[in-house]
Amino acid sequence: MVRGKTQMKRIENPTSRQVTFSKRRNGLLKKAFELSVLCDVEVALIIFSLRGKPYEFASSSMQETIERYLRHTKDNRVKPTEQSMQHLKTEAEKMLKKIELLEVSRRKLLGENLGSCALEELQQIEQQLERSVTRVRARKAKVFKDQIEKLKEKDLVTGPNEKEFLLQPMVTQKIKNPK
Repeated sequence: MVRGKTQMKRIENPTSRQVTFSKRRNGLLKKAFELSVLCDVEVALIIFSLRGKPYEFASSSMQETIERYLRHTKDNRVKPTEQSMQHLKTEAEKMLKKIELLEVSRRKLLGENLGSCALEELQQIEQQLERSVTRVRARKAKVFKDQIEKLKEKDLVTGPNEKEFLLQPMVTQKIKNPK
């Protein structure tokens, strides 16, 4: 007779459930005993039935095994609040170091505290500033170009006199800052 695979769901019939519990409980207790004998390990198993009746197996003393387990978990377990506080403290220290490095970098880019910089570091700062100036100038040119395009569009709608009036602030700025 071939058995089918048992579905892992609650058995609805109370009588069948009780029979299955008894058989599997005895099988589990037997396996716990075999494990303790074959592997020479300390095993403790507690099972509570639906009615609350306890069934237990212990290779030595159940009480001693439970106390040993509690001691072991108490020693190796860090309280969640302590663990999270330690994690937050570590993260805060990392962030403070990052902030400090960014402040040093910012001061150097502003030309402050350059006395301790070596020639290579000064060259790197200069290159970084040149790249920044290039990006700023490119953005500025794009903004000017966009404004000119808008003015050209307005010129089609309005007359040329208004165009000169609108261009005046840009021309004045170009004269003051030729770059």
